[in-house]
Amino acid sequence: MKYAILTISDTRNFDTDKGGQTIKRIMDEHLGYNLYDYKIVKDDKEEIEHQINEWKDIEEIQFIITTGGTGISLRDTTFDVVNQLLTKEVRGYGELFRQLSYEEVGTRAMLTRATAGLIDETFIAMLPGSVNAVEVGMNKILIHELPHIVAELNKHK
Repeated sequence: MKYAILTISDTRNFDTDKGGQTIKRIMDEHLGYNLYDYKIVKDDKEEIEHQINEWKDIEEIQFIITTGGTGISLRDTTFDVVNQLLTKEVRGYGELFRQLSYEEVGTRAMLTRATAGLIDETFIAMLPGSVNAVEVGMNKILIHELPHIVAELNKHK
């Protein structure tokens, strides 16, 4: 199985992108899926949308994981872009992520707009940019559920 990582940040590069590196490390350690592509784009609606649309049309990419841009600041646009592109939302992901984050950071967890769902036939999950949040989402949700999600998506192909 192949996946892509998209980091959304105005300041990070491949040397300083701890969120994207953490996703890759956890995927390698627990699932062994193949990384198809890994990009960093600015927190810009057009750049985010362009990259996601490019990847969703590549049949080999089963899912996309994003990190960054899920907050409520004026520059945080990832949720807005992804939400417009979703053809099916997986509401439980965001709810569960905020619940698990609450156990770690308290009421600050409500400020994340992390969500997940399908863009056509490609699954996408959003994570905040902090390493702690990435670890929570990856270790407590995604490494357990991604095999099931991919199986469901491939069920009728």
